Amino acid sequence: MQLAIPFAVLLSFSPGIAFAETWFGALVDSKCYGAEQRNVNPTDTETSVDRDKNYDVRYCSPTHKTKFFAIVGQEGQRLKLDPAGNAKAADLVRNISKKHILDVAVRGEMVGKTIRVDSISETPPR
Repeated sequence: MQLAIPFAVLLSFSPGIAFAETWFGALVDSKCYGAEQRNVNPTDTETSVDRDKNYDVRYCSPTHKTKFFAIVGQEGQRLKLDPAGNAKAADLVRNISKKHILDVAVRGEMVGKTIRVDSISETPPR
């Protein structure tokens, strides 16, 4: 006697199934950008501090020495890359001419607050 299990039931038991997404933003040195975001005056009482996101992105543009990368979206949020993504981003930075702002498309899946990167590519400037 064979037992037929519906496909939907099988999917419900597979928590590892995820769908790839694509994020667009500026590639930055993750540690530098995080430090810039934490660099606020402790006496500020406002809940949001006015920041020049474009300055922070330019200041933290990656170099050939960068080891930890992130992308910064239009709203200024930082999405870190996983170790494989860091390696792919380092290759991308090494293979392009030096730019102040490097816009990229990152394809992968979000795991916590980190993107598990499948691919990363340069996109046209914003």
